[in-house]
Amino acid sequence: MLDEGAVDHRPLDSFMAMANPLDAPGGMIATWWKRLSRLPLGHVLFSRMIGRMVPYTGSLGARVVELEPGHSRWMLRDRRRVRNHLRSIHAIALANLAEVTGGTALLTALAPGVRGILSGLSMEYVKKARGTLTAESRCVPPDVLQGETARFTVHVEVRDEAGDVVARGAFEWLLKNS
Repeated sequence: MLDEGAVDHRPLDSFMAMANPLDAPGGMIATWWKRLSRLPLGHVLFSRMIGRMVPYTGSLGARVVELEPGHSRWMLRDRRRVRNHLRSIHAIALANLAEVTGGTALLTALAPGVRGILSGLSMEYVKKARGTLTAESRCVPPDVLQGETARFTVHVEVRDEAGDVVARGAFEWLLKNS
């Protein structure tokens, strides 16, 4: 029995118990998205699960809107906790939003047995980011043969409510098939 106002973390805890950080996460992410995205508030619950897996990213409060292998779209509301002293969304919040967007697009598209780790990133900030933002990434990762590694760059664009690009990110991943 939960106290009034308490959050039930049991679904999140069962998800986390199944998550082995040494396993390729893409299949697990795709499976949980398929299960939850059809449910009322499933997008919110899924986004919180990602936030539990990656606590720093979870601190943003971003929400996944679309996810399929090689394509991801996330939204971030403009709130005080993600702003800078110029009353716009902080550069690192933009980088974090772009990274989770590109990362989920890539990880869900990887073949079984292929793992990835971010090895570099670059961001271009085009204009002050204000209002609700949408980050989107599309990618087709390379085939990585057993025992091989490959480098792959995932590109992400972050747009404001008017559809203007406020930032672009390029995230280099090291992929390995174990």
